[in-house]
Amino acid sequence: MERKLKDYLMLSLKGMGMGAADVVPGVSGGTIAFIVGIYDELIDSIKSINGKSLKLFFTGKWKECWKAINGNFLFFLLAGIAISVFSLAKLITWLLVAHPILVWAFFFGLVLASTWFVGKDIKEWNWKTITGFILGCAVAFYITIATPAETSQNPFFIFVCGAIAICAMILPGISGSFILVLLGKYFFIMEAVKTFNVKIIIIFALGAILGITSFSRILSFALKHFRNITLAVLTGFMLGSLNKVWPWKELVDNTHGIPIESNILPDQSIVEAVLLMVVGFFLVFFLEKLSSKTGK
Repeated sequence: MERKLKDYLMLSLKGMGMGAADVVPGVSGGTIAFIVGIYDELIDSIKSINGKSLKLFFTGKWKECWKAINGNFLFFLLAGIAISVFSLAKLITWLLVAHPILVWAFFFGLVLASTWFVGKDIKEWNWKTITGFILGCAVAFYITIATPAETSQNPFFIFVCGAIAICAMILPGISGSFILVLLGKYFFIMEAVKTFNVKIIIIFALGAILGITSFSRILSFALKHFRNITLAVLTGFMLGSLNKVWPWKELVDNTHGIPIESNILPDQSIVEAVLLMVVGFFLVFFLEKLSSKTGK
């Protein structure tokens, strides 16, 4: 796809949106990629990092390698994600502590609208897509109620966390950040990002590279050959994940410093939260229209 400079700048902005979402434990960067219309290209570009492209790289054919992996697309998108993660990590983690209801309300509206947005791309509803939708919803819901664990800080485990979390990050509705919460490593990784702990960041990133290059092949195959069923599962993931982003919660337990919460009925900041839900909901439509215009 031929792109001009303004298209690449827009791509970086989309990356920043993905990065901001990935920092929040409950919202997926994959959701943002779907909303802004770059999901398929993202999966195919990651999938193209394979033995063939690596051979081009190691034989000095760097230009051919860059073209083979859709390098310009990946570079500007990853630059946007990196800018967002490193610049917003402190702000978002602070907001989650200082104003949790308002933050979750905004993302609740965003994910709710995204569920509709992904679901409307399903061309045919039948027993297969309905089953996929129900299974996706059930799996995501189970993940949101699973109890976080206290886990090791061993480098190998950090590597494994990177591989698992990145797979969730590119799935709409399944938050890589929340998977890190379940693995007991969300605040550990966020602290490494905020303090720029190079060792931890590199180990986590290496795991993420292995995970995403492997999992992208499965996703690419599924989207090409079983698109309706795959989209139905992803839509179910997103609907099931709404349990996690419900704004009003109460603390049930805080064993070993890992908060365990349950949802409650709205009891405070109701007007502000509803307004932010509406903002998040309609932001999806704005991004969809913007993506449609830039894609023409």
